[in-house]
Amino acid sequence: MYSFDVVRPKSVADAVAALGEEEAQALGGGQTLIPSLKQRLAAPAVLVSLASIDEIKGVSSEGGTLKIGGGTTHGTVAREVASSYPALAAMAGNIGDPAVRNRGTIGGSLANNDPAACYPAAALASGATIVTSNREIAADDFFEGLFTTALEEGEIITAVQFPIPEKAAYIKFEQPASRFALVGVFVAKFADGVRVAVTGASEDGVFRWTEAEAALSGDFSAAALDGLSVPADGLMTDLHGSAAYRAHLIGVLTKRAVAQA
Repeated sequence: MYSFDVVRPKSVADAVAALGEEEAQALGGGQTLIPSLKQRLAAPAVLVSLASIDEIKGVSSEGGTLKIGGGTTHGTVAREVASSYPALAAMAGNIGDPAVRNRGTIGGSLANNDPAACYPAAALASGATIVTSNREIAADDFFEGLFTTALEEGEIITAVQFPIPEKAAYIKFEQPASRFALVGVFVAKFADGVRVAVTGASEDGVFRWTEAEAALSGDFSAAALDGLSVPADGLMTDLHGSAAYRAHLIGVLTKRAVAQA
């Protein structure tokens, strides 16, 4: 790596001010940024650690909405939302390994928007709202493509608000070394319809499978998906699997998620 300064603000306001400095970058759990620094793929002059900001940590639930602080670790989510949103807790408990789950944060994952990350699928399928240091952004408007979001320079995710569905499940076909999703499907059933979000498959990152949503909103059963498929065009091909293979997995995993839900 190379030399850089680290600042550890105690409040969101101080963090935003620090990020206003030239060549400053936010540091959440560091599960992506630190490896990037080691490979010299990122070169900030200042790292603004969010780890000491207590106001962006923790879990609360009120009126059918689950609120998770942006600095809350995956491990905490897995433990503390098991009774209120079991599908989200199970997903968080299967991210990476214990070291990753005890350092990585929900805000960091969403801000990074890795095309194979799990949280983007959960947020999009749940119709979540991403709360930042200066506004609220609907999940449908937040994810803009590969490692790209609606976040502006210096904007920090302070919380994520999840409407709690009637039924939900997340099924991930994981790459065994990284435990990232080769394909992951999150299905959430609400009173007014079903949302289905897919991660790990598209060249543009997480997306909603609207055709499946329409079918499942009329009949929430795996059989409702018979004959439906996602076109392979625009899906990723790499050493782990072809676009056609990923397209097949989306159908299989969506049926499994519905059955599990």
